[in-house]
Amino acid sequence: MNASTPIILAVDDKVENLDILTSLLEDYDVRDVTDAAGAWQILDHTPVDLILLDIMMPDIDGFELCRQLQDDERTRAIPIIFISAMSDEATISRAFEVGGKDYVTKPFRPLELLARVRTHLELKFLMARLHNLAYFDSLTGIANRRRFFDLATALFAAPGDLQAVMLDIDHFKQVNDRHGHAGGGKVLRLVADTIGDRLPPETVFGRLGGEEFAILFPGVDPDTVLAAMDGIRQAVADLVIPLEEGNLSCTISCGLASRTADTGNIDALLHDADQALYQAKGSGRNRVIFRHIQK
Repeated sequence: MNASTPIILAVDDKVENLDILTSLLEDYDVRDVTDAAGAWQILDHTPVDLILLDIMMPDIDGFELCRQLQDDERTRAIPIIFISAMSDEATISRAFEVGGKDYVTKPFRPLELLARVRTHLELKFLMARLHNLAYFDSLTGIANRRRFFDLATALFAAPGDLQAVMLDIDHFKQVNDRHGHAGGGKVLRLVADTIGDRLPPETVFGRLGGEEFAILFPGVDPDTVLAAMDGIRQAVADLVIPLEEGNLSCTISCGLASRTADTGNIDALLHDADQALYQAKGSGRNRVIFRHIQK
């Protein structure tokens, strides 16, 4: 099965119904189970794209399973199509109330079911694409400015140590002037990949614009961040970036600031880090400067 083939989870307590669905949906990767417990076993380790859900099942019925799926952040975005022999208005209405996206009555018409499955998969993938366009930088794949500040504001509201780093690529304008925007884009991608590969998962890393990036480190002290950023700085300096005109090397300058009791908001923290970045660039570039705030 191709890795890009949509995965459909079919949940029905009758094996013969599952056999029919699996045969009909032969172009998809169908995982079939007969109860809610089996559904969760699949969902716990498989990125399901669509769920076909029966209503009448033992232990937990389709309505309750749908509620559980809607309450779980991991599964909330998966579209659910109810497939049931019940066709009364109250049952159909309830199916939509608990979070179902569509309702098909048994015995279903194969072409109609295929069309509904295809439509909901297309909508899901379109919404995922729109989400990526809205929140992720199209060039580097990391958080864009909007996404970064959404996450940063929430992180700033949480208690504990918080360190902010502002960084940019040294003399990046010369890169664009000599190698064009295609060359500059390649440099940005490889630098972002090099940085991101060396950051712990709890950090927030975003591109704020141009060659300017920002990182937030929650729950660690400045010395830990200084050591991490110096390693990242060296890793970037060691990069050999192949361009049409030949290989290119580049460096980054980084400014670090800590949240204090007097840091009013995330903008103030990033301003302090930006001042440290200014010091790093003014003192020779290719270095990490920690700005000690005296207040």
